[in-house]
Amino acid sequence: MSNLPTNIGIGGFVLLLILALILFGPKKLPELGRAVGNTLKEFKNATRGLTGEEEDQRTQNVQKAAATDTTVDREQIEKEIRERIERERLEAKIREQIEQEQKA
Repeated sequence: MSNLPTNIGIGGFVLLLILALILFGPKKLPELGRAVGNTLKEFKNATRGLTGEEEDQRTQNVQKAAATDTTVDREQIEKEIRERIERERLEAKIREQIEQEQKA
């Protein structure tokens, strides 16, 4: 591997700009800048499209899991309601027996 530094700093950046100005001339630099900008914009949109597809898949998975959880929650709630109704019925029956015993 080479021992070249990976960051160029401000001085290196200015040197690159001067070299680009000398090589391409002042008329071509704005066109090159626009071309680079458009390329970066297209790349960004393409990657956003890929991550959007992954996000859609994740959203679908979450929705499926939520639907399953809702079914489980609903079944649990229905079970608890049935148990509560049965408990209230038994409590009412016990109260009636207590009242009958107190009258007797």
